[in-house]
Amino acid sequence: MSGPVHLILDPPRSGAWNMAIDAALLEESLNRNAIFLRLYRWSEATVSLGHFQDAAEQQRDPRLASLPTVRRLSGGGAILHHHEQTYSCCLPPSHPLAQQPSLLYERIHAVFVEWLTEFGVAVAPRGSDFSRPHEPFLCFLREAAPDLVVKGHKVLGSAQRRRRGTVLQHGSLLLRASEYAPELIGVSELAPQFTESSATILALAERLSQCLGDEIIQNEVPLTVQSQASLLVKSIGHDRQSICANR
Repeated sequence: MSGPVHLILDPPRSGAWNMAIDAALLEESLNRNAIFLRLYRWSEATVSLGHFQDAAEQQRDPRLASLPTVRRLSGGGAILHHHEQTYSCCLPPSHPLAQQPSLLYERIHAVFVEWLTEFGVAVAPRGSDFSRPHEPFLCFLREAAPDLVVKGHKVLGSAQRRRRGTVLQHGSLLLRASEYAPELIGVSELAPQFTESSATILALAERLSQCLGDEIIQNEVPLTVQSQASLLVKSIGHDRQSICANR
């Protein structure tokens, strides 16, 4: 038994707020021994850098250089958050999947596969890693075994951050291409029969919740998390190139 899942369907927010809330939920999960699942979007096109990524790389791409930028808690390549659906889940140390990172990827991605397949989307895990001496700047041009792929194009990637036994996993489902990176094609272009709406996203959220816990408690972002996230946002200021604090 894993316990209830606190499901948060968040409105679009800035990059700084989105990353600050994920960071604060990680702490809240540890403090309350609680499971959180959050689905959210971005109020404007934003680049999130992997935790260890060199910010100077972004300036080499004129399409991305002027976009708002934040730094994720998780590693990997940069993500252009524009036309996509983002999720995050936080599991306390007591959760059966908290100490099984590969299995957590597998379980979450299996839900996306099942959901997309019902729309007639031919989607499957990549199944193998492919590393280069110099990896591309953008995460969706990199190749990892858990990635979900449609017609050879990566449409879903996830990453993790662990802290004192608690795990944050977040990931992005690419819905359609952005004018800032048109080479990254989304599900809607690869499978025109796919349609997303508030109802279908809710169905996805419920399925994700069911794979993590025993019941669903739909909530807004807890006040304690909002307060902590507000402090994080204030600590980094409101610059265009602000980087989300990692405590």
